[in-house]
Amino acid sequence: MQTLPDTEITAIEINTINKQFVLRHSRSLKETAVWLLKGRKGELTEKFHALKDVALSIKQGESVALLGFNGSGKSTLLKHISGVMLPDSGTVRTRGRVAGLIEVGAGFHPDLTGRDNVYLNAAILGMTEQETKDQFESIIEFSEIGQFIDTEVKFYSSGMYLRLAFSVAVHTDPEVFLIDEILAVGDEPFQRKCVEKIQELARLGKTLVVVSHDLDLVARICDRGIVLQHGEVSFDGPIHEAVARLRSS
Repeated sequence: MQTLPDTEITAIEINTINKQFVLRHSRSLKETAVWLLKGRKGELTEKFHALKDVALSIKQGESVALLGFNGSGKSTLLKHISGVMLPDSGTVRTRGRVAGLIEVGAGFHPDLTGRDNVYLNAAILGMTEQETKDQFESIIEFSEIGQFIDTEVKFYSSGMYLRLAFSVAVHTDPEVFLIDEILAVGDEPFQRKCVEKIQELARLGKTLVVVSHDLDLVARICDRGIVLQHGEVSFDGPIHEAVARLRSS
């Protein structure tokens, strides 16, 4: 993933990217034998086109929701923005530090304590050791982990994972913040706390890209909605129009 020069006002630039996955189907011994006898004619696998010629630009400071039904490609697109995935063709360029929550506990090592994982995850997200030390108490306070900070994270509940992962991510002071569905994992008070923090990031001019099935939530925190359908952009415009289109489909 390339980095945009600082003189650009575009935070994310996606240039006609495509992504396919190979789906392997389980076949019976009889079906496999017939396939071999026929001289291996036909495929035992098929390709799933997750993203098709997706091209879009997101300006610095925009709050954008990626919307669509299951399998539409929104989480796959978010993973391309984060750099977790690379496209088969096309390019993804971002400006500044990119952080966020793509999967609960991603970047955490189960056999390390919460304290050790704070330093590990912060380093993965681009923070120096001194920056992490300076932010450590604030990270722990926000996460509400308290006495469990020196417990191995393999003993954490999914909610504890979420609180600590979210807290580390928001304290990296990212220019681009990505969120994928996992706000649903925490309890309601912490969800509200997360939403307030996301809204604070938006007010500070950070670029937000959110994937969520909670249409009321994204309508509150995002200004722009991009609707994906079968891996293609079917709508890109004001969030309330995007939500209305999805609800009527």
